[in-house]
Amino acid sequence: MRFITGIKGKFVFFTFLLFLFFCIDSFAQNHTKFRKLDSLLILNQAHTQNDSAKVVILEKVYREYLKQRNIAKFEEYSNQVVTLAQKLKLRNFSAYVFSRRASYFHGKTAILQAEENYYLAIADFDIAKNSAMIAGMYLNLGALYSTLPDYAKCLEVNQKAIAIYEQLGDYPSIASCYTNLSSIYQDLGNQSQSLIYLQMALKIFAGENPKSRGVAVVEELIGSAYFEANLAELEKMDVAPGDRLNQALQHYQKSLKIAEFLDDRNITSSVRKCLGDIYNEMGQNDLALAAYQKATQIGKDLDDQSSYVDCLYALGKFYQKQGDYKNALLLFTDSYKIALESNLLDGKKNAAHGLSDTYEALKDYDKSLSFYKQYVILKDQIFNEEKEKEITRRQMQLDFGLKEKDYLYKQKITDVELQKQVLLAKQQQQQLYLKKQELALSDQEKSLQRLTFLKKQLGLEIGQQMQASKFEQAKLQDKYETSLRDKQISKQEQQIRIDWRIKVYLTIGIAFVLLIASVIYFNQRKTKSLNRVINVQKAELEQLNSVKDKIFSVVSHDMRTPVNALISFIQLLEGGNIEQEKLTRYAATLKNNLTYTSSMMENLLNWAASQMQGFNPYKESLNVHQLVNEVINSVHHHAQAKQITVKNNIAENTVCYADANMLSLIIRNLISNATKFTPRNGLITISEKCLEKELQIAVIDNGIGLSDDQLAHFNNLDYSSTAISTPGTEREKGTGLGLLLCRTFVGLMDGKINADKNHPLGTKFTISLPKELC
Repeated sequence: MRFITGIKGKFVFFTFLLFLFFCIDSFAQNHTKFRKLDSLLILNQAHTQNDSAKVVILEKVYREYLKQRNIAKFEEYSNQVVTLAQKLKLRNFSAYVFSRRASYFHGKTAILQAEENYYLAIADFDIAKNSAMIAGMYLNLGALYSTLPDYAKCLEVNQKAIAIYEQLGDYPSIASCYTNLSSIYQDLGNQSQSLIYLQMALKIFAGENPKSRGVAVVEELIGSAYFEANLAELEKMDVAPGDRLNQALQHYQKSLKIAEFLDDRNITSSVRKCLGDIYNEMGQNDLALAAYQKATQIGKDLDDQSSYVDCLYALGKFYQKQGDYKNALLLFTDSYKIALESNLLDGKKNAAHGLSDTYEALKDYDKSLSFYKQYVILKDQIFNEEKEKEITRRQMQLDFGLKEKDYLYKQKITDVELQKQVLLAKQQQQQLYLKKQELALSDQEKSLQRLTFLKKQLGLEIGQQMQASKFEQAKLQDKYETSLRDKQISKQEQQIRIDWRIKVYLTIGIAFVLLIASVIYFNQRKTKSLNRVINVQKAELEQLNSVKDKIFSVVSHDMRTPVNALISFIQLLEGGNIEQEKLTRYAATLKNNLTYTSSMMENLLNWAASQMQGFNPYKESLNVHQLVNEVINSVHHHAQAKQITVKNNIAENTVCYADANMLSLIIRNLISNATKFTPRNGLITISEKCLEKELQIAVIDNGIGLSDDQLAHFNNLDYSSTAISTPGTEREKGTGLGLLLCRTFVGLMDGKINADKNHPLGTKFTISLPKELC
């Protein structure tokens, strides 16, 4: 169980848990394995004699009740142990009872009860002459005082613990004291001084076992010291501001490696949350997300609700920053509920603020305002508590400063007094020696010269000793300077390694950015290409829709007239009273209408077929001269009606590669179109021109021709719509589909068609098709 959150909580939890484990382990070595509670109660009732065995039984009973969290029974039986143990002068038993009570109250943050029981335990351990446990109690008191915080008392009890552990040679416990002392400076914002104590603790823990829990905790705390240090503290630590995150990251990773090796889920969860903070500040979102998620997953199954609330809030804040408000809302809600159940004010305040911001982003302003009011209330409540703590904290800082200076001053005085006593002892020894010499001279009636000689000899010896002392001092100075040079060289080598790592990270980062930029660039190109295809398809669909509308308009209008005419003609025939002249005139009119209708239907069916999926031309080698003759014969009666001459000037052996039906329809439509717009006694000529890879077929008339706008419209590559049908020279009708079919079928056969003026009058349509031979 951890008692408070943050860096300070890590110090306290580590120190308290370390010594609690020591207590349980040391006591278990002196007693047999626990029995079940019912067996112990039966044994207690059967054993009526108040002796040491009774104490052991009662001790096992109250420990079993403590495991079951039955505090009332725990206190009842522990009081019996204290009373009987003190009566039998078994002070170790009563001291352990007080120790466990203190640990229980410490865990519940009942400061006064924990402090009282710690001092009761110290008193009984003192009577039992158990120095190790006395030091342990002082160590736990240091952890307790750091939660208040009471820096002066914390420093005092840790100094007492260190003094005892030094006598016992218990260096791991000394390292724990150093860890507690670092927490004092951490709370005061003095990370550089905190780092000194942590490095001293790390040296001891690593010397004992490089993969111990102590190393994992201290590595995490060192990482936090670097992470939370301001510019002034970083300068004292001799760390560049830009290297702060890298230093913290290295120590967090070392801590995580050991914690996972030990399967310590408390440290693993805490370190992963810290790694998430590091990666988040570095902008490495994927790594930050993975670290936060793992920390939350591990913390869910732990007893430390405060740490779990912090993990939920950190992950929610990350999702909120990324714009994932759905996940952020879920995490902030869970964080708020758990903080509410556990009465964690700071957790409730943070979660309420996160919920307010998230609902505001989701435009749910009522809920956003509600949670913001909760945030303000909690903030004011915490602020009022912090004001009281700040007053106490400042007084404690003053007391701590005075006590620290007093401690250092006493330490200096003690060193000076010791040096004076050593010098005084030497002087007294020299004076005694001189007196002995004088007495010997007096007894033997030595001359004054002999006394002078001895004095000079003593002076020479003193001088020799002084020279030897100076020489030793020079050696020490040289050794010190050598050590400084070695440290400087080591520091330079470390800086070179750091610079190399930075270069590697920058290279990887630049490569990663270039890769992302390339992916984005190609995606944009692909998107633009798809947009162009979509726009083309859209235009085609719009054109087809326009053609469809035109076709329906033509069909609905032009089909009605010939059909009505046919019905009227039939009705006249049924009457039988029509004259032969009228009959002939009506029949001719009906024939013209039906001929137009037939042509229109044929063009419509051909156009509809061309728009169907899977409609492909059957291309083969064709004799163009023969095909044109067949077409001329099929439309000869139309030309003959206007006395128009149609000439086939294509050479007899002219060949092209095309679909026979399509080419026939194209030429027929072009000849019909030319006939329509050529006056009586006109001329229509069909000729060819052989090029290297294609054959050009030209249909030329001397009619009224096309305007410039009509030519430009037809020659446009995007021409795909019907035109408004124009009456011929003798008011002949048209569908407007003939040229559209020509354009469509020529395209299907991989050919081209264009229109030009035929000087001085008329129009020239040129079809270009692939050929085999010419």
